[in-house]
Amino acid sequence: MAKKTIGVLALQGAFQEHEQMLARLGADYREIRQTADFTADIAGLILPGGESTTQRKLMYSTGLLAPLQQRIREDMPVMGTCAGLILLAQELSNDEETGLSTLPVRVKRNAYGRQLGSFAADISLAGIGKFPMRFIRAPYIEKILQPDVEVLATYQGQITAVRYHKQLAMSFHPELTQDLRVHRLFLQMAASA
Repeated sequence: MAKKTIGVLALQGAFQEHEQMLARLGADYREIRQTADFTADIAGLILPGGESTTQRKLMYSTGLLAPLQQRIREDMPVMGTCAGLILLAQELSNDEETGLSTLPVRVKRNAYGRQLGSFAADISLAGIGKFPMRFIRAPYIEKILQPDVEVLATYQGQITAVRYHKQLAMSFHPELTQDLRVHRLFLQMAASA
C-alpha cells in the first residue's frame, strides 16, 4: 500500500515544526500554499499555530478555503493546533470572522493572555497520557456545540483539546515539544481514513 501524503498548511505560522515531526515519523508530507498543492492524494491536513487572522485571509486570497473546507466536511482527517483550532471552530466568542467552520465548538482567541501569558504544563491527554503542552497566546474552547465532540484534555477547567469525527484540535503546540505521540495519533487517523 502506498504511503499517505499529509498536507501541511504553509501560509504562515509554525508549519516547519510540524514538518519536522512528520519527518521524524517517516511520513510523506507536502506544503499547501495554493490550490494546485492540494491534490486528491492528500490524505490528511495539519493547520499550524500562528496568526489565525492572517492564515484565514491568505486561505481566502489563495482560493484554498473552499476546497479545504469541503474535504474536511467529507471527513478528510485534519489536525489544528492553536491558530488551527481557531480556524476550525464554528464560532469564536471574541471575533465575528470564522475560518473553515467545520468543528462544532465555540473558541475564545488569546484566552490565556498575550505572549507574556505563554506557559507549559504536563496535562493528561485522553488516549495518550501526560503530555508536555506548550501554550502560546493560546485559545481555549468555551463551549461544545454538539454532543458527539469528545473532550480530550482540560486545563484549569477549560477545554484544551477535542476530537470530532476525523478532526483533532488543540489549544497547545505539540510540534514545539520532542514528544511525537500527538502526530503519531494523527497519522493513524489518516491511515485509517
